[in-house]
This record gives sequence, C-alpha cells and structure tokens, in this order.
Amino acid sequence: MEGIKDKVAIVGMGCTKFGELWDKSIEDLTVDSCYEAFEDAGIDPKDIQAAWYASRESGFTGAHLARALKTNYLPITRVENFCCGGQDVLRNACLGVASGVYDLVLACGVEKTKDHHGGFGLFIQEPLDRGMTEWDIPPASQFGQYATRYFYHYRDYYKWDFEGFKRVLAIIDVKNHDNGLLTPKAHLHRKITIEDVLTARIISWPFTLYDACGMSDGGAAAIVTTPEIAKTLRKDYILVKAQALATGAAQSTMHPEFDFVHIPENVAAAKAAYQEAEITNPREEISIAELHDCFSSTELITIEDLEFSPRGKAPEDVMAGRFLLKGEQPINTDGGLKCFGHPLSASGLRMTYEIYKQLQGKVDNPERQVKNPRLGLIHNVGGNVGIHVSAVTIFGLPE
Repeated sequence: MEGIKDKVAIVGMGCTKFGELWDKSIEDLTVDSCYEAFEDAGIDPKDIQAAWYASRESGFTGAHLARALKTNYLPITRVENFCCGGQDVLRNACLGVASGVYDLVLACGVEKTKDHHGGFGLFIQEPLDRGMTEWDIPPASQFGQYATRYFYHYRDYYKWDFEGFKRVLAIIDVKNHDNGLLTPKAHLHRKITIEDVLTARIISWPFTLYDACGMSDGGAAAIVTTPEIAKTLRKDYILVKAQALATGAAQSTMHPEFDFVHIPENVAAAKAAYQEAEITNPREEISIAELHDCFSSTELITIEDLEFSPRGKAPEDVMAGRFLLKGEQPINTDGGLKCFGHPLSASGLRMTYEIYKQLQGKVDNPERQVKNPRLGLIHNVGGNVGIHVSAVTIFGLPE
C-alpha cells in the first residue's frame, strides 16, 4: 500500500487560546484560528479550494465553517471521530491533497464544551444502531480501571504499594503543569507539587483531581498543500511523514485474557505509522511527542504502546526524567490536555500546532523550545474498551 509520506506539507497553522471562553462564539474561534493560519501561510482565504471541519459538540455540518469564514460555495466536509476528530480532519485534508484533487486546503477543528447545552460527558448522543458494550462507563471510571489494573500487573516487579504507583502518576501531572506554565495559550497556568496531587480529592479511584485533564473551549487550523507549492510559500514548511488511524471492533472485550495494561488500537495505529514513516526505533528516532493525556495513566500506558519505553518500564523512565522538557524525549511540551483542556475536535490540531512550531524552532516561549527536533509525533485515543479509536501522525522537516 502506497503511503502518504512526504506527499503533503503544512504551510500555515493557527491556534486560539484555550480556556473558559465565555465571550467567544464558535464562529469567533473559527475565524481566529483560521485567519492566524492564513496569515502564517501568507495566503489569501480565497486561495483555499476545499475545507474540512471537525466538530463533535459544536455543529453538525460544514456550514458552520462556511458561515464563519464567508466562503463562496466551497466543498466543506464535517468530520467527527470522538477524541481523534482533530487528527482525522487533518488526515482527510491531507488525503485530499495527496490524491491530486486539490492543491491548497484548510483543516479546522473547533469545540466549545464549557457553555454547551450539556457539556461533554453529560449529554452523549446514542445512535440507535450502536453495537458497543459498557458505553455508560464515564471516561474517569474507564481509565481509572486501566490505572488500577496497571498497578496490580506490575506490583510485584516494582514492589510498590498504591501510594508509590500514584506518585509515578503525580510526576506526570507535575511535568505537564510545569510545561503549561510556560505556554501562553494554555488554559491552566498553575504550579503544582507531587503532594498537591496526592492529597487532592479523589474524583474516580485512583485518580485525584490533578490526574484528570480539564474541559475547555478552543480552535485550531492548518493549511495543507503539496511540497512543490510549499517551497514557493516558505522555507520552513513541515512534511507529513505518516498518518494512521485504528478503530476497534470490540476485539479485546471478546478475550478474557485481555490484560488492560495496553490499548490495542494504540499499538495498531503506532505500528502502521512507524511502517509508513520507516521508523524502526521510535524511542530513539522520535524527537518530541504530544500524547493524549486525558488522565495521567493514559499517558503512562501510551508511552509503552508507542514503544517509547519497553513494556512495564515506563514508570522507570518517568522517574528518571526521560520525558521532561529537558529530557531525552520530551512529551507534552505545551502542557498537553492536562493544561490545555480537551475540546475534543480541536485537540488533535492543537497538538499539531505545537509540533509544527517546535520543528520550525518558533515556539512562543524560548524556555520550552526543544533543541534540534527532527521528527515529532501526535497521538489521540477516544471511545471505550474494545472500541477505541486511536490516531498517530508523524511530522518532519524537509531534507
């Protein structure tokens, strides 16, 4: 199968500040993110030939994007793929260019969750033909089960009690808050300590308040084109090295031996992405990553699913500081979902924005600029056990 490697380029990106944006409408966030992307790419909005719009909670057709940008009968497709919506809208835009149908397109993801009529998690639409199980388990309970199982699975190896395991998770929380403090567009700017995490109120065992990401409003956008056109627009364009999406069909729930210490959809998406990008040692070859840290344990498990650490070894790498901003393989350099919150359809593009700026060496705060990154990866996972949707995209600089 012919992949997408080096067939498309990103030449412009925009991202709003994330947060409780009571004074911003969906249209405001769309305009703000898209016009920053247009300006960054140095193009006129009229140059766009097609667009893809990601939204789960904030609009059901492409007309929301058309109305906000006042486009003139452009083909616009709305994309919804739960927590992977932001990545999938970019994937669709890239496929539109790689196919040769379009030369210059827009991908935009916008979500308002704070003043939505029910807020995420309080009003989840339920299709009549759904064939999934245990849908009613809220995310905090589901990922709490993963965390509990991880602790018991490796308890004898680490000879830890639950307090020791929670301390590992707290290190991840503190890291992401430290990075978020340095990021102007992040929602949460608050210094926390390990003790703050351990003594905070329990929200869903074993998670305390600081083990969960927040909910926010926000928007992000990307301009996608061919490498040939990209060269005429700027020197520091970014190439897409791989895009992979894996959707579960309830396979893990059919196996009583499923261990709950890995997410098969993560593994499948990472394997496909590494093959496409010709990466054989992601621990050494991926310079920087933005992982889906909806909960601290999700980041821990994903580190192993993506082969950044061997199975069962992620806690050792976390404690050794491997994933710190100044570590060997920085993760969530902008604070991640933990500090940006998780407006579902905007998150994937927001993470792309961070990798795009890091690879260009143009991060908004020099204190968190990673030195000479070559390959950057973003990851999202959503859904429920057995029916997760996982997405992995890899970006790189032109040779």
